[in-house]
Amino acid sequence: MKDQAGRRRARRLAIGTAVVVALAGMNGPWLYRFSTEKYHQYQINKPEYKADNGHWDIVEFPEEYRQNTIHAALLHTGKVLLVAGSGNNQDNFDAKQFDTRIWDPVKGTIKKVPTPSDLFCTGHTQLANGNLLIAGGTKRYEKLKGDVTKAGGLMIVHNENPDKPITLPAGTAFTGKQNGKTFVSKDPVLVPRAKKVFDPKTGRFLRNDPGLGRIYVEAQKSGAEYETGTQDNYRIQGLTGLDARNTYGIAQKLALDKKDFQGIRDAYEFDPVAERYIKVDPMNEARWYPTLTTLSDGKVLSVSGLDDIGQLVPGKNEIFDPATKKWTYTSTVRQFPTYPALFLMENGKIFYSGSNAGYGPDDVGRDPGIWDVETNKFSKIPGLSDPDRMETSGTVLLPPAQNEKYMVIGGGGVGESKLSSNKTRLVDLKDPNPRFVDGPTLEKGTRYPQASVLPDDTVLVSGGSEDYRGRGDSNILQARLYHPDSNTFDQVADPLVGRNYHSGSILLPDGRVMFFGSDSLYADKANTKPGKFEQRIEIYTPPYLYRDSRPSLSDGPSTIRRGGSGTFTSQHASSLKKARLIRPSASTHVTDVDQRSIALDFKVSGDKVTVTVPKSRNLVPSGWYMLFVDDDQGTPSKAQWVRVP
Repeated sequence: MKDQAGRRRARRLAIGTAVVVALAGMNGPWLYRFSTEKYHQYQINKPEYKADNGHWDIVEFPEEYRQNTIHAALLHTGKVLLVAGSGNNQDNFDAKQFDTRIWDPVKGTIKKVPTPSDLFCTGHTQLANGNLLIAGGTKRYEKLKGDVTKAGGLMIVHNENPDKPITLPAGTAFTGKQNGKTFVSKDPVLVPRAKKVFDPKTGRFLRNDPGLGRIYVEAQKSGAEYETGTQDNYRIQGLTGLDARNTYGIAQKLALDKKDFQGIRDAYEFDPVAERYIKVDPMNEARWYPTLTTLSDGKVLSVSGLDDIGQLVPGKNEIFDPATKKWTYTSTVRQFPTYPALFLMENGKIFYSGSNAGYGPDDVGRDPGIWDVETNKFSKIPGLSDPDRMETSGTVLLPPAQNEKYMVIGGGGVGESKLSSNKTRLVDLKDPNPRFVDGPTLEKGTRYPQASVLPDDTVLVSGGSEDYRGRGDSNILQARLYHPDSNTFDQVADPLVGRNYHSGSILLPDGRVMFFGSDSLYADKANTKPGKFEQRIEIYTPPYLYRDSRPSLSDGPSTIRRGGSGTFTSQHASSLKKARLIRPSASTHVTDVDQRSIALDFKVSGDKVTVTVPKSRNLVPSGWYMLFVDDDQGTPSKAQWVRVP
């Protein structure tokens, strides 16, 4: 009996062992992944790891507050403005559902803000009064070839009458003189009077140069039979007499081709205190994907973008005056691709790094250089590596800003190219003959890199993807700290969330960095499943915030003039080694021309630290700044908000 019982126990043990082995075989990969992930979590949460590499945390808003964030800006209230507009969602656009949120990263509160227009793909910059200027956005979503049912395109309206302009209302019909086909305008257009041209030597009249207007037209009915293949002159129905003789249209091919996004002229100031949009005069040009850059006098330059008929704005740049709230054209014309990276230099000129977000010819406005807006002189800067891979690259003014050194990071080929660059390129604009040189390389070719200047003079570079919009599951889950003093990268903790198109990063007043957005084209490696917009926020806490203590800073003035000083209290004053003014970011599409970190002279007496702001208004544009002080370990204080009037 005992032998039989023993045999039964042995048999049960053998069967049980076989089952365990079989289950282990079936679930081995899962068990391995589970245990590996647990160990990884254990490692990255160890205090010593955080002290060396920092740490990432995900913030997920309650469902009712989630949105497809396209733009973000830090406000001088310490809150973050998150703008979606229609959020690259055609259904939202059709329903006129435009979203904005205000998030308080300290209290964790979120507020919905009424959004007056579709501010999807707008431009923005910080103003001297603390408001955020926002201009441009979306009038029409693109239609891909195959989705376009009515032939259409650009109609150039000519007015040969030198005595008066002419306005054509929406719905004006244009009939081809040769093809006999009729197309109808979608919007009104004002066509200026013709310009009389005289010979300056003889004073004799030579000719009239017609006034020109641009308008989008489409066929009255659907179908390929309404397409045109060649240029034709078009008679404008409803005009009589001199108007009919002097005014006509000319169009190239009007077809069922892809139709690009169209921009709007709307402009607003966002008031951080009232937490609302305030309408100002619209721009002269409609713009989608524009860049706004502060000039020497505090006025704002608006450049590039797709216009109200989906064409690249033809070099007609304009300036916003915060005093009058009005826009005027510049006296000069220069064309750039959309979202060009344009930075104010200490000499008052504009540095163009070559970075851009895409739309525009591949042979126009792509070369980096220094631009004098008043004279239109443009001096090219040589030496740029991978010059054909500058779309979706990032550009950052390295700290401190006084050095006028810039880094251009990664980038990709024009359009939906699979090409990407692992280069960083450096240029010193203090050099009398500046030229680009290569900096340290990235591990992978990187489009859409996010870069934020930190108060310890390092630059956090994170995210991006190897391919267009993360195609092929190519998001890069890596982060690096760049050290300008040694020209080296240090690897730090890897982010948890992939970030590519429609993403960005913002330095917060407590020294952490917020990441938002990401708009993958596909959700799988095989590119078979449509992507989903990334609505989660992620926060990176740098290594300097895992040290034993950080310096305090309090009790100072809220306003310091250029060339003036302000005294603050710090219980760690004797250990302070740096003071920095950092301009708050306004970020979108790998473009953040606002952020800059300015070194301040300072002196210490007891528990008092007195900082002095440089005199140059080109180095220190008027507005609100975060004031940080760093101790001898490189640990920054929490920021104090200071206004430079």
